[in-house]
Amino acid sequence: MSDAIVPFEIAFPEADLEDLAARLARTRMPDQIPGTGWSYGTDYGYLTELLAYWRDKFDWRAAEARLNRLPHFKTHIDDHEIHFVHARSKHEDALPLLISHGWPGTVVEFLKVIDPLIDPEAHGGRAEDAFHVIAPSLPGYGFSEPTKRTGIGPVEIAAMWKQLMARLGYARYGAQGGDWGAIVTTCLGLADPEHLAGIHLNMPFTLPPPEGPEGLSEAELADLAELAVWNEKEAGYQRIQGTKPQSLGMALNDSPAGLACWITEKFHGWTDCDGQIENVLTKDELLTNIMVYWLTGTITSSTRLYYEVFSNPLAMATLVGKKVEVPTGVARFPREIMRFPRKWVEKSYNVTHWTAFPKGGHFAAMERPEDFVGDVRKFFATVRASA
Repeated sequence: MSDAIVPFEIAFPEADLEDLAARLARTRMPDQIPGTGWSYGTDYGYLTELLAYWRDKFDWRAAEARLNRLPHFKTHIDDHEIHFVHARSKHEDALPLLISHGWPGTVVEFLKVIDPLIDPEAHGGRAEDAFHVIAPSLPGYGFSEPTKRTGIGPVEIAAMWKQLMARLGYARYGAQGGDWGAIVTTCLGLADPEHLAGIHLNMPFTLPPPEGPEGLSEAELADLAELAVWNEKEAGYQRIQGTKPQSLGMALNDSPAGLACWITEKFHGWTDCDGQIENVLTKDELLTNIMVYWLTGTITSSTRLYYEVFSNPLAMATLVGKKVEVPTGVARFPREIMRFPRKWVEKSYNVTHWTAFPKGGHFAAMERPEDFVGDVRKFFATVRASA
């Protein structure tokens, strides 16, 4: 199979949009107990409002044009067609930066941060802060084709990213990620340290040390208590996607209302929105991300990543047992779903930079783009000399 890199343009036929409109018009809404809000899942009132907006007002062609202002490409790696944005700075000596999204995100997460990263002078930065940005769609997500075999987990994706950066001719680069992107970036830190100047994470992943919570502060203990509640009350999606993704995928791939319901509940629960999702994201931003899953038909293949990891816990245990030695920067947002104590994180990473922000949640690049860009610049400024 060819390793050629070919330009790609996002262009879905009008028939796909007509089909979507017809499906939305035929939506059969469930009942909801009055006054329960979001406690049982996605709120009926908000979902009704969102679906009406999607059907009658949302302009996919405008969103498509916004996405197409970025340079998109595809290439084949490990028998899979991989999509990526490759936005080069006008500064030839800019540091290449590979940024990886998670679930239920897509490259749409990075629409607010790519321009400031590649053109810092136009966005409050300095020429020496410039990056060449490479933003792939994870295998099975969005514009990358669905996975075609079992066993495509974070370790395998990191190996693909290593190949991608070599194919692009980058001998030295940085990497950034959150959610699955953070785990893939961690794996990349282990797999390609000779080429990585450093990694930056907004959800570093680790496990409790043998001594457990001994010596932690009250704030750190509160974070762990909140994580325990989250695991009990909010992590059901992981169990379903990690055990029966194909069954769930049938419903989500067939019903745009079901897909919107499933994804919107996560954006409501994982953002720092004070209970109102539109405090941090507009309907257009939310629906653009959802549309990428809908139009590409990749929601099922995206959820299979959970199955690959949950069915092979030994691989993740081996990963956690190793330490990433390349310099690591952490951006800590207070509504991130997993907030581990710094001294635990330092057992898994060579942490050289740590910023605790007063606001922000799981989707940092969408919610707090200025904080995200500023911290990425600040951390990589400390390692550029080695690049």
